[in-house]
Amino acid sequence: MITMVDLQQQIVVVTGGSSGLGKAIGLNAAKAGATVVFLARRQQELQQAQAEATALSGQPAYAYVLDVADPVAIEAVVQRIEREVGTVDILVNAAGFGRFDLALDMPMTTVEQLFRVNVLGVMYMTQLIGRQMATAHHGHIINIASMAGKMATPKSAIYAATKAAVIGYSNGLRLELKPLGVKVTTVNPGPIRTEFFERAQATDYEAAVDWITLDPDKLAKRIVNAMTRSVREINAPAIMQVGATLYTLMPHVGDFFAGGIFNRK
Repeated sequence: MITMVDLQQQIVVVTGGSSGLGKAIGLNAAKAGATVVFLARRQQELQQAQAEATALSGQPAYAYVLDVADPVAIEAVVQRIEREVGTVDILVNAAGFGRFDLALDMPMTTVEQLFRVNVLGVMYMTQLIGRQMATAHHGHIINIASMAGKMATPKSAIYAATKAAVIGYSNGLRLELKPLGVKVTTVNPGPIRTEFFERAQATDYEAAVDWITLDPDKLAKRIVNAMTRSVREINAPAIMQVGATLYTLMPHVGDFFAGGIFNRK
């Protein structure tokens, strides 16, 4: 059983907060007493998340429409948060999407959009809010990457490349910000029971990996519990972490896992 932390007087910003893991993180942070700021593109879903968080925490939550692929919009929202809510204590970069297709077949417009959302969106948000944290010598940045970033499978080459970029970025960022009192955590989940696979047009894959699919609320509780601690990585499920480790230590065995057991697209 996971004991929830006390996040009273903490401002938690979550991108991709209107649904899925992002929403679950925001709601669990609200349960722990945080003032939560939800960011996403869909206004109606954002307002629903805001209302739920307010009911859970007993204090106002906030919701701002944001497309993380738009750097101008990111800058405007960050300024608005600082003005209307306050200095951010915890940033969760959970916005992202996937498309599964052969690397040689995927349209380059889709490739570019994947990198704009999954990678550049993380970097823009992190740079702007991270500067505030560095000045305050306090804060925690949590980047949602993926097990795909550690172990790519067929039809996930592009998506895996974006998540590998997030992992590499987070590793370097953690070392840069540690002397400034800012923590960085990378979360590497496997499949999660959310809308992700429907949007990625990979429902057959979702059904095939149901036996290792993660519950978003349970994972969110684990992430929120780490918000007040220095945690390098959160990896789940355990079997995929084993596969990712084998991929590094024994590449041929890793290819067996990636091209066999975990290849269901």
